[in-house]
Amino acid sequence: MADQPSDQTTDKPLLAVLRGERRDPPPVWMMRQAGRYLPEYRALRAEKGGFLDMVYDPPAAAEITLQPLRRFALDAAILFSDILIVPHALGQNLSFVAGEGPRLAPPLSGAELAEFEPAPERFELIYETVRQVKAQLSPETTFLGFAGSPWTVATYMVAGEGSREQAEARQLAYRDPGKFGAIIAAIEESTIGYLVGQADAGVDAVQLFDSWSGSLAPTEFERWVIAPTARIVAKLRALRPDLTIIGFPKGAGGKLPAYARETGVDALGLDETVDPLWAHASLPDGMPVQGNLDPLALIAGGPALEKAVRVILSALEERPHVFNLGHGIQQTTPIEHVQQLFRLLGKAV
Repeated sequence: MADQPSDQTTDKPLLAVLRGERRDPPPVWMMRQAGRYLPEYRALRAEKGGFLDMVYDPPAAAEITLQPLRRFALDAAILFSDILIVPHALGQNLSFVAGEGPRLAPPLSGAELAEFEPAPERFELIYETVRQVKAQLSPETTFLGFAGSPWTVATYMVAGEGSREQAEARQLAYRDPGKFGAIIAAIEESTIGYLVGQADAGVDAVQLFDSWSGSLAPTEFERWVIAPTARIVAKLRALRPDLTIIGFPKGAGGKLPAYARETGVDALGLDETVDPLWAHASLPDGMPVQGNLDPLALIAGGPALEKAVRVILSALEERPHVFNLGHGIQQTTPIEHVQQLFRLLGKAV
């Protein structure tokens, strides 16, 4: 974990907590806080067109990043982008199919990485979005960048799309670990450069999303989740020592303590399936955690939401804690339930 926050971070409550300080009430942000549940996002998308078009349009992406901060007392902005920008920069064709999600072509289950023509210049538009957001953020607001972790990004690159069991990637990792390891290595290298670029453009901290880490057996988790993440963290530490890093291995469950100890991340995101009392008892003392409200409890609202918030706050009251969801906010979430959440957290609405 990083050292205690310096004087330069005390005006950013969320960044201070990620660096080991306890704040009451806890600072808050929400995964996917910039997105489809907001009517202003839907209006802008109707005007601008497809999702990828907006990601690569810095003024539009900056506006989307800032939209939720105008509605809610959030302590952080998170860059509006997508984890599949890395494979796109590696040269794999990327598109988003309405109602079906992302498509990458050709899938690496049948193609070779060497066939791709890298296009690292695609990162430059993302860096410009960061610069435009940074110029408009208040001094106390933490700015979060992100990337997908190598395992999760590889699952999309191998299959060409998302899948629940990640069978194609898991099979390739068993059948041809040399080929799969080369894919992981390419993602690592690209991700390190991408996150350094985000930091240089103005983000304060980054999150590594490993959305599909829960699909792996323990030895495979060590090889394809923990080890690549540890290499990324070590390299980022060497290149940008002040950059704070959050790890979010969704679905890791009982493997979370090993991830926390072995990757070197500063803070750990907890998904909604993790018992926060268990997390507090099992994770390294003093390690900041983030989470872990069930997004469906937020949709439910009312007494169910109040109870869920109370359980999390009580369980993590002695640990540095950033309040967040256990995964992304869903499209059907009522705005008034988000407002209720902020009232429960003692935040102005």
